[in-house]
Amino acid sequence: MTISDLDQQWLARAVDLAEQALTTGNDPYGSVLVAADGTELFADHNRTAGGDDTRHPEFALARWAAGNLTPEGRSRAVVYTSGEHCPMCAAAHGWVGLGRIVYAASAAQISGWRAELDLPASPVAGIPVQDIVPGIRVEGPDPELAERVKSLFRNQNRGHAV
Repeated sequence: MTISDLDQQWLARAVDLAEQALTTGNDPYGSVLVAADGTELFADHNRTAGGDDTRHPEFALARWAAGNLTPEGRSRAVVYTSGEHCPMCAAAHGWVGLGRIVYAASAAQISGWRAELDLPASPVAGIPVQDIVPGIRVEGPDPELAERVKSLFRNQNRGHAV
């Protein structure tokens, strides 16, 4: 499966949330959980600025889904996210049984941009989601939206919001 026009619309929403995260002093990550029928179920952005580095949007989506969806609903839902899941979020995704993941920028791209822009490296290795959750359907990156994500990291490096 490839990234469709509809997927790109949801990815753009996730990147908008990443931009919102940056404007609130957080690292630029955003995610949206979409039901099989195309309904937005839950959305969030990174909330790590307060000192809890586990407050990733993908983790928040997994916790919300565990408490609000049936196992079938979780497996049919799609997670759209600005950046590929970190290992913590990938594991949460797998444990909860969420469905397909579509991301704008890969962990490898983000790691490279962080180094290029002199941003601190992640304290956790960027491991492909499929290595943590075998058999998961994953699509990404999206070249156009990845450039937009890179610009958010560039703005983060400049120390100001977009």
